[in-house]
Amino acid sequence: MSGDGNTEWRLEGDELGHCNCDWGCPCQFDALPTHGRCEALIGYEVREGHFGDTDMADVRWAWLVSWPGAIHDGNGSRQLIVDDRATPEQRDAMVALCGGKHGGPYFEIFATVCPDDREAISAPSAMETDREARTGSLRIEGIAESRAEPIRNPVTGDEHRVRIDLPDGFEYKLAEIGNTAFARATADDPLSLDLENTYAQLNEFKWSNV
Repeated sequence: MSGDGNTEWRLEGDELGHCNCDWGCPCQFDALPTHGRCEALIGYEVREGHFGDTDMADVRWAWLVSWPGAIHDGNGSRQLIVDDRATPEQRDAMVALCGGKHGGPYFEIFATVCPDDREAISAPSAMETDREARTGSLRIEGIAESRAEPIRNPVTGDEHRVRIDLPDGFEYKLAEIGNTAFARATADDPLSLDLENTYAQLNEFKWSNV
């Protein structure tokens, strides 16, 4: 693992995100957040990838994030939580990546807009996602728990399918949009949250610094 900022890396996997915005999330359209501020719980699971010589397959991590206004205005706070099954090398890799020290737009942008970066912690976690069904769940022992479900038609109760297509997106290219049945997290302010019937997204990510 290099400390010069040039370690080559690639990650591919699944993401489950919950935030306090209404369905659709104005942030995805370069608009202001629904309630003027943003808070979110996001889980990630790597299917395949590497950081230098470190195999990153099956690494799971999550972020608790909060901003007092719009994300692009900065001044955000974040907490990185790495699954306790990760090896020390994998954990160090995630800390370095999330710090924006090794390139990649997603990590660099969030490092810039979240100057309040809490010390990373480890905890047992479980995550399940089914993008086609728009269902998912995340559980981080003693810290957070969430469940996503399909949006339903208010008249018929039928499932309502919505996608957001971002051909030039730095986080994802295509996301299935769901409903946050609930998302709860206990953390030091401003990172605790309690969400219900808000925006949820399920997407694949493919990130690298090459």
